Amino acid sequence: MGNGDRSSLHVTLLGGFRLFAGSDQMTLSGGSERLLAFTALCGQAVPRNLIAGTLWPDTSEQRAYSSLRSALARLDGVGRKILDVGATEIRLSPEVRVDLHGARALARRVLDPAVMTEEEDLSAKAVEALSGGLLPGWYDGWVLAEAEEWQQLRLHALEALTADFIMAGRFADAVSAAGVAVRAEPLRESACAALIRAHLAEGNQAEALRHFKRYERHLHEELALRPTPQLRELLAELHGALGR
Repeated sequence: MGNGDRSSLHVTLLGGFRLFAGSDQMTLSGGSERLLAFTALCGQAVPRNLIAGTLWPDTSEQRAYSSLRSALARLDGVGRKILDVGATEIRLSPEVRVDLHGARALARRVLDPAVMTEEEDLSAKAVEALSGGLLPGWYDGWVLAEAEEWQQLRLHALEALTADFIMAGRFADAVSAAGVAVRAEPLRESACAALIRAHLAEGNQAEALRHFKRYERHLHEELALRPTPQLRELLAELHGALGR
């Protein structure tokens, strides 16, 4: 594969790490996989000493550097093409696509109050792009902080998309977007409210009430809390069904 083929390379970090060359998924060793994931997540050139210290924090500096050299040595073929390796820095090749980068840009567009959501972003494809958590099952410190930041960004974006779908009269899409947010964070009240609004917008009062009751029970069982008055207000007109 020549340098010109780098544009066919694609790294996914959402929903799990995968490296693709075109439609073919590549297999990597654990250390090499973590190296590619870290450089993809950084999105810029990273000093070798920072990579070594971050990926192998519980070893000596000498051992960490040795582990980094081993991870680089095990990258052959496609894996090697994906990195620009310098004497002091390593970065992902600019031509390589990373799903997280596109999804972040999407979320920020959707959340920008000065920008009307374009038709391309008001789509099932956009919901899908916001559906995956960042490297689930990875518990390294450098992953967890980024994963939490992405979680909050995508949930806010899904809730905003739900409102946009409702305004466009696309209620099934609204339910889908809000449902993704609820499944990601079942105790998040703003996600629950978004789903209830979507059900009410399409006239499904029973669905809205059923989801509220489920949320109310789960919240009490897990945290001994009650829904806020603001959430209850969404369903206040349903014949006193909430026992106000």
